[in-house]
Amino acid sequence: MSALGCRADSVDEEGGVAWSTRELAELAGTSVRAVRHYHDVGLLAEPERGANGYKRYGVAHLVRLLRIKRLTDLGFSLARIAAMGEADEHPEQALRTLDAELAATIERLQRIRVELAVTLRKPTPTDLPPELAVATADADLPDTDRALLVVLTRVLGSSTLHAYAEALQAYYAQPGVLEFDQLSADADERTRREMAERLVPAARTLLTGHPELQDLTADAPRGAHFAERAIGVAIHDLYNPAQIDVLRRLGELLGAPEQT
Repeated sequence: MSALGCRADSVDEEGGVAWSTRELAELAGTSVRAVRHYHDVGLLAEPERGANGYKRYGVAHLVRLLRIKRLTDLGFSLARIAAMGEADEHPEQALRTLDAELAATIERLQRIRVELAVTLRKPTPTDLPPELAVATADADLPDTDRALLVVLTRVLGSSTLHAYAEALQAYYAQPGVLEFDQLSADADERTRREMAERLVPAARTLLTGHPELQDLTADAPRGAHFAERAIGVAIHDLYNPAQIDVLRRLGELLGAPEQT
C-alpha cells in the first residue's frame, strides 16, 4: 500500500524512477560533491540521462552509494573500495585486514599515550627516545653532548642504546666530565693532555660497567661503516678542534694497558 501511495511526481515522464543528483545525495546522507567525485574516480557508475539531459538515478545507484559511504565510514580508502569491485558480497578478508591495521594503530597510540604521560610527569627532550629522555632528565647534559646523543639514536642498535641510557647519569656525575664542554678551541697542548687524562677514570668506569659500549657499532642496524661515518661527521660538527683532540687522546689512553 505504501508504494501505491507514492506521489505521482516521483515517476518521471519516461515512466521510471528518476532521482536527481541532489536527491540521491540527500537520500544517502552525503553531498553532491561526493557523488560527483565517486563518478570521477570510477566508484559509482554514471546513470543514463533523460530526454531533458538530466541524470536519472535509480535504486541500484543508491544501494551502491550507501555501500561506498558505509565502507568509507569504517575507514576504507577509496582505492580499497575500488579494488573490491561492485559485488555486494560480504568483504570478509578486507574487513579482517582493516581490523588488524586498526589494532596496530591503537597499539601505537597507546604507546604514545604512555610516552606523553612520562613527559607530562617530568619534562624531557622530545627529540630523544623515551628511555634516553628519562635517563638524561637528571643529568647535567651539555647541549653538544645531547645533540650527539640524538645522532647516536639514529645509527646505533637498541641494545647499545639501552646500555648507553643506563650509563649516562652516572657518567655525567664523574669529576671532569662537564669541564670538557667548556674547553676552548685554542686550549694549549698541556691543557688538552691533562683533560684527556682526567677523563680516563670516568670512561673506564663507564666501559667496565657496560662492556657493550666498548664497540658502539657492533649491533648498528645499517652496519658499522655507516654508523662510524655518521658519528664522525657529528663529532666534527659539534666539537671544536681542541675537544676533538682530547677525544683522540682519550681513545689512545683507553687503548693503552693500565699502569699498576
